[in-house]
Amino acid sequence: MKKNILNKLVTLTLMTAMIFTFSACSKTKSPMERVKENGTLIVGTSGDYPPYEFHKKVNGEDKVVGFDIMIAEEIAKDLGVKLEIRDMNFEGLLGALKSNKVDMVIAGMNPTPERAKEVDFSKVYYVAKQAVLVRAEDKDKIKSLDDLKGKKVGVQLSSTQEEIAKSQIKDAEIKSLSKITDLILELKNKKVDALVVELPVGQSYADKNKDLSMSDIEFDKSISEKGSAIAVTKNNQEFLDSINKTLDRLMTEDKINQFIVDASNMIE
Repeated sequence: MKKNILNKLVTLTLMTAMIFTFSACSKTKSPMERVKENGTLIVGTSGDYPPYEFHKKVNGEDKVVGFDIMIAEEIAKDLGVKLEIRDMNFEGLLGALKSNKVDMVIAGMNPTPERAKEVDFSKVYYVAKQAVLVRAEDKDKIKSLDDLKGKKVGVQLSSTQEEIAKSQIKDAEIKSLSKITDLILELKNKKVDALVVELPVGQSYADKNKDLSMSDIEFDKSISEKGSAIAVTKNNQEFLDSINKTLDRLMTEDKINQFIVDASNMIE
């Protein structure tokens, strides 16, 4: 009896060890291995940032589109896999990446030193100026950073624009929200006086909304013009090299500038 119990305990121990070993192996698969095995590139983004990424009805179906998505499509094509987009709040993107819920993040993200401590970044694929979006009726009143002193300024939560607003606008009340669309409503409803956004994003909203306008305010270029890059988990050079290879091709073919134009024309 004791021998049978002992044998059962040994068998159970071995089975448990095998399960843990299998689980450990599964968890340690690189992004490239997961993508190739699944036949799908899972991309995290925040679909409220035109022309980078935004929602649009396509053949009656709500989809996330934009020039970042066009870039992701090219990366997936070069890898020979399908593309799956996962839309989430901007501040949750790096957490989703580090927990392997997505394979990469593309969301107009600036590769700041703070973020680079958590993830690795591709080469910069686009550099945009930071700008200020105001109500059209206030364009002549808000012309300089001094004009924003004591004002309520909206920014996207956990974004580079949040850092810029806090560091370059004196005595302003900074209001941080997750979605640009919510910030636009705050501006229209006079809950904030201005928004700090990337120039193409602000311009896309100004072009589609007659009650909004771009201010002439300019920020310190050394601080504000950091560019956008793709984030991947740490120490996955093969995957990063593959992404950079696609970016090199797109930049050589001047495709990214064309993607920006195409995406801007899709905004309703």
